[in-house]
Amino acid sequence: MSDFSSISSFIWNVCDDVLRGLFKQHEYGDVILPFVVLRRLDCVLESQKDEVVSLFEEWATKVDDPAPIILNQVGTTFFNRSRYDLKRLTGDPNNIRINLEQYLDGYSHNVREIVENFGLARPLQKLHKNNRLFLFIEKFTEIDLHPSRVSNHTMGQIFEELLRRFSEMSNETSGEHYTPRDVVRLLVSLIFNEDRERLESQGLVRSVYDPCCGTGGMLSISKEWVHDEVNPDVELRLLGQELNPQTYSICKSDMLVTDDDPDNIRLGSSLSEDRFVGERFDYMITNPPYGVSWKSEKDFVEEEAASSLGRFSAGTPRSSDGQLLFLQHMISKVDPDRGSRIGIVFNEAPLVSGKPSSGESEIRRWIIENDWLEGVVRLPDQLFFNTGITTYLWIISTRKEDRRKGLVQLIDASGLFSPLQRSLGNKRRRLEGDHISRIQSAYESQEESEISKLVPCDGFGFAEYTVSRPVEGGAKDKFSISVPLAVDEEEYLNSEVFSHFRDGWVLDRGRKRLGYQVHFGEHFPPDYESRESGAITSSLNELCDEIDDSVSSLRSLLKGLSDA
Repeated sequence: MSDFSSISSFIWNVCDDVLRGLFKQHEYGDVILPFVVLRRLDCVLESQKDEVVSLFEEWATKVDDPAPIILNQVGTTFFNRSRYDLKRLTGDPNNIRINLEQYLDGYSHNVREIVENFGLARPLQKLHKNNRLFLFIEKFTEIDLHPSRVSNHTMGQIFEELLRRFSEMSNETSGEHYTPRDVVRLLVSLIFNEDRERLESQGLVRSVYDPCCGTGGMLSISKEWVHDEVNPDVELRLLGQELNPQTYSICKSDMLVTDDDPDNIRLGSSLSEDRFVGERFDYMITNPPYGVSWKSEKDFVEEEAASSLGRFSAGTPRSSDGQLLFLQHMISKVDPDRGSRIGIVFNEAPLVSGKPSSGESEIRRWIIENDWLEGVVRLPDQLFFNTGITTYLWIISTRKEDRRKGLVQLIDASGLFSPLQRSLGNKRRRLEGDHISRIQSAYESQEESEISKLVPCDGFGFAEYTVSRPVEGGAKDKFSISVPLAVDEEEYLNSEVFSHFRDGWVLDRGRKRLGYQVHFGEHFPPDYESRESGAITSSLNELCDEIDDSVSSLRSLLKGLSDA
């Protein structure tokens, strides 16, 4: 049993066999996820178990801390000095709780910190009190999660599938924890493909940073892509920060297994608890939470926004959505000498939300006027596991190639997808390899086509004026007009505004407000007439499926509330 489907099904069956009736469904992840990690680490250490125990017994009384000696001797980044592993624990059912504590305490400090962040104490006590701890551990010993049998890629898929199911049960925020791997591969290719020549040299050391790293999928796929597609000898330092203790622990454990530095994965909010103050990175990639309030961090953010040297000095978006704060945070960490490339997944709000001179508009203006926005890709909807919304990939570069300067490339990939045979939550579509190749080719060639447009930077800006006239009672009848920055303002006003004025309408030139928005519809208008009946039928069927899923989710939620 080494494939994704069979292992995921096995683990899910453990929930049914052992946890059902004892834990609520939304609590399953609190027990299952840490034991998947422990079993993975157990399998990695199995062949060196006895050697580590002997080394510890030999050096424990000779030095204050035998850990460096053990790590150097066995050539790993972690160890367990206890006589137990999960299989050996099942040999003494009567003392399983006490022996389990010894087993957990026997791990090196870096693993103990991971276990502590899972908060295992309460679930373990509940399992033990209800005589299910032995059965639970015994079940997990039946699967072999050694990297030689279960690759890091497959392991990542397993964690993502479990997280998807658990998040559905707990009704968590859209897109939280993970990004589908087809989306990640596209984003990674757009970030790194442009830098192929820069990455082909020998002896290179480069950094990749994710401020919302979740389980670490974006970081690991970045490393995999560069090594497979460009240069296997590039040393990529993977660094990330994560707010959720569970996903932080999963990411950190993955770094242990892949021999990356787990100390480069840090816990806390990137907005208010930046764990990488003053550090700069070559590449940055992330999928921040959509539509999540930052009110709890408002004082800290606004204090930094008030300083011209602060990370958020360009502006602050509405407090109900912090997506653009994460982008500003990343831009603050660009390398001033080599420059940096950034890839970020957004919903539509960062493209268009906010009136002229609002925080959102000012942030867009700051990015576009500095000529950092290299490209935006509109993806198909229904690509994500727990939201069906349309998403966009932003590519930011502080060292654009000459051919890209002064331009922003827009790619409409909304029609490039294959339907899934079976829906995974809200995910009903996926990007195949040929879709990714077509998008990447269109981006690399920078040629205009039905899916690719080149827009001058000032093509997204406009000046807004108020036009008014007096009415009875001293009030004013007024409306706003927008003048594109890319046109001659006086000529536009004369032809589009002044020629239509009647009855004392006045343009208030003293209240000019600049705004920046990226409207895909202006560059890729919908072609409703060309839609075939089959496509319309497919869309209607997908809508019916969405309604069915929504009804099922509502029933599950109501059942969960009644069980509470």
